[in-house]
This record gives sequence, structure tokens and C-alpha cells, in this order.
Amino acid sequence: MGFGIESSSHKYGLFQFICASFDLVTADGQCVHCSPLENSDLYYLIPWSHGTLGFLVAAELNIIPAKKFIRIHYQPVYSLDNIVDVFEEASRLTGENDFVEGLVYSRDSAVIMRGNFTNSIGTDGSFNALGRWYKPWFYKHVETYLKNGQAGIEYIPLRHYYHRHTRSYFWTMEEIIPFGNHPVFRGLLGWALPPRIELLKYTETETTRKLREKYHVVQDMLVPIQYLKQSIQYFNDHFNLYPLWLSPMAIFDNDRHLGFVHPCRKKEGTTDELYVDIGAYGTPLKANFNNASALPLLEKFVMDHQGYQALYAKTTLSREDFRTMFDHSDYDKIREQLPFCKQAFDEVYDKISSKGRVSPVEMRKLENKRDYNGLKT
Repeated sequence: MGFGIESSSHKYGLFQFICASFDLVTADGQCVHCSPLENSDLYYLIPWSHGTLGFLVAAELNIIPAKKFIRIHYQPVYSLDNIVDVFEEASRLTGENDFVEGLVYSRDSAVIMRGNFTNSIGTDGSFNALGRWYKPWFYKHVETYLKNGQAGIEYIPLRHYYHRHTRSYFWTMEEIIPFGNHPVFRGLLGWALPPRIELLKYTETETTRKLREKYHVVQDMLVPIQYLKQSIQYFNDHFNLYPLWLSPMAIFDNDRHLGFVHPCRKKEGTTDELYVDIGAYGTPLKANFNNASALPLLEKFVMDHQGYQALYAKTTLSREDFRTMFDHSDYDKIREQLPFCKQAFDEVYDKISSKGRVSPVEMRKLENKRDYNGLKT
């Protein structure tokens, strides 16, 4: 009922597109079965609804047979144009690549990875059980191909591939345990990673919380592939935060054009289903960076380029801008039709935005305080 993506999403779409049906308990206590052929309006609006239409109690998923290994091809690239071209080409070859992922280490350097299922280890590459506790963190391992300037092939156990970013929380673990990737630490205590987030929060003070909110970034922005170059440039100019995670994703349309998100509309009147998730995690190196001003500007950039924001993260969008970013037209209609829905459940915005949970009087006080501090939004 939210947002789900992986490096296979260029082929199968977001998580919502492998869901064949849903069973939803509505506010009046009815269990409703939803599919493209039965209660289709509700079926297409459950994704991204965040529990505001009812309680999801069952889902039927389309699955494919798994294989033992993933064969990964690592390709280093050394210019922004090449990053965009190589990544887009790999992402559009859905018949050839089961997985596509990019790690951007600077504006002009990245490693693009193509992966495929296989049941055997070929002679064209080496075996790497990269999930073992003593192994280097995945993004550090990938960076070696960039430094060596040579492409390479590896065979990785399936489970290790799916958890390739787990031990290092992508690359944010370096800020928590700066020496965590040191060979001695990995050999002795690597088995203890990653620490549980809730335990880390117990050690947080009010001062560190405020510093984290001001300087630390955890955001995923979903932009049409045609704007990938402008997006990387934007992150470089306004955040200077690397690595950036690139994961391609398809937003498929349906014959009734229902849903919160839609394919990208192009100038010539056509549409393009291919988007890319740009994940920014960590502390930006941009001088005088402040999340309070940087995030609203980033959200505006994404909205101006027909993009979407992953709603697990913080948002500063107003209710009006949120409705501009996400299509609410059919969502509003179905909330009117479902008995007691509006009385029982808030709108999506009220669930995912701190602004939505603030009363109008409190909001005016906050806005006056921001104006006084020169942080007018």
C-alpha cells in the first residue's frame, strides 16, 4: 500500500504491478476482493493509499522461479553523459537484463551493473559470497571496478545479492561506525552488522536529533528517465552527496488510467513508462547545507519534472502540492463512495506529512515563526 522497488523494477515495475489481487476490509466491515476484473477501481487505487481506503488483509502475488546465483556485470563509466546513456540502455533491455543498478560516486563517475539469474557458475567470472560478514561492504567492493578502470563479472548467491546493501545500510553505516569496513573490524565483529535502528535511536540525544534533521538526508526521488542527467546535476549542485543509488523502474498504465502515479507524458504526446529512483542517503558536503531549505527545493524540482517522491521519507510539500504530484481525482471519488471511509480514515497526506497532522492554528503559528526566522516557505 506504499512504495516498493528493487533493481528488477525496470522489468516488472514497482511492487504494486506484481500484485494480482487484494482483499481489503473496508470501514463498514466488508471484506472486498479487488482485481482488474472485480472492483477494479479499488484495485488500482490501493497502491500508494497507505491504508486510507481500508485494511489490507491478503494479497495475491505473481512470482517467478528463483535460481541459485546472480551473474553481475560491472561496467565503470567516466562522464555524466555516459552514465545516463549506459544506464538507460541497460534499463530498456528488459529481455536481456533481469537486474539493473547504478552507483554514482561523483558527477562524472559511476558503475553500472547488469544482473541475470543463473543456476551455474560460468568460466567468464569469479564466485563472490559477498554477504559473508568478513567481506568488504558492497558499495566499496563495486568502487574497486571504478578505480581499476576495468569491467568485470561475478557470480553471487541469490540471497547475498538481495542483501547486498544490508550490512552497510547502503553507505550510511560509515557515518555510524566509521571503521566498520576495516578488515580487522569486519573479521572480528562484522557478524554483528547491521545494528538495529531502534537500538541506535536509544543513544540519540535531543542535540544529535536536531543535527540529524538539519544535515542528514534519506530520500528517494522518482524521476522520468529522460530527466536523469538534469537530476544528477541537481543533486551534485545542491547536495554534493555521494554515492547516489540509481534503480530503474517502470510505471505501467492501465486501460482506465487509474492510480496515484502515471507514465511520463512527453512533448510529442507519447508516454514513457521508464523512471529511475535516485536514492540520496547520508550527510551532504554542500557548503552551508540545511535540509529545511534544500528539501522543499528538491521536491519542487521533482514535481516540475513529472516526478514522484517516495513517501517513506520526510516531505515538506503542502497539501496542494502533494495533490499536484500525486493524482487524487479517482481516489477522492472512491473515498466518497466507500461507506464511512472518510470518517474512519484520514487522507494519505495526513498520514505521511507532519503538516497534515498539525491543526490550522498550530500551522499558522509555525508559519509565523518561519517568517520571523527568514525561512518563509
